[in-house]
Amino acid sequence: MEKPAETHAPIHDLLARRWSPRAFDERSVESNALNSLFEAARWAPSSSNEQPWRFVVATKENPAAYDRLLACLLEGNRKWACRAPVLMLSVARLSFEDEDKPNRHALHDTGMVLENLLLQATALGLVAHSMAGFDVDKARVDLQIPAGFEPVAMVAVGYPGDLTLLPEYLQQRELKPRERSPVTEFVYAGLWDTPLVPSKP
Repeated sequence: MEKPAETHAPIHDLLARRWSPRAFDERSVESNALNSLFEAARWAPSSSNEQPWRFVVATKENPAAYDRLLACLLEGNRKWACRAPVLMLSVARLSFEDEDKPNRHALHDTGMVLENLLLQATALGLVAHSMAGFDVDKARVDLQIPAGFEPVAMVAVGYPGDLTLLPEYLQQRELKPRERSPVTEFVYAGLWDTPLVPSKP
C-alpha cells in the first residue's frame, strides 16, 4: 500500500513516499538490507560529530531477543507490531564521550539518525514505523541500558503487509488521508509568531 504525501511544493520522492504503516508482512528482512539501514544511519549529522545514537535490534530469528523488545511496547502497539520481523530501540547517550558534559543535542541527533534509517527503508521497499508508545523503564531494565543513556523510540521494520489482517479500527486509520500543518503555522519570518508567507513561483 502506497500513501504518498500531497505536497504544496515539490519534494524528493523518498520524502513523499515515507510513511508509518501498521500492516507488516512476516517475511524476514535480509541481512544485507538491515546492513544498508544502519549504514545510512551512521552517516547522519551530529553535534561535534559525537554520534550519540545506539540501537538495540532483534529479529524473529532470535525469538528471545525479539520477545524482550516486543514486551516493552504498550499493548496498542503490540497488537500490530508483533507481525514486523524486526524490532529496534533507538537510544541516546546524554553526555559527550570525552568531556562527560551534557549533550543537549543528543535527542535531536538521535532523531536525525532515525530519519536516515526510515528513508533508506523506503528506498529499499521496506516500511518502518517509529513508536513513542513503549515502557521506557522496562526497556532500560530488560535491555540492560546503562546509566547516561536514554531510550528514545521503538521502531518496527519489515515489508508491507495485508491491511485486512489489522483490526477494523486500525484499517480505518491506515486508509485515512495523511495530514500535516501548513508551513505558515510553524515557520516564522524573523520574529516568533510572524508567519513566513511562501513566495509564489
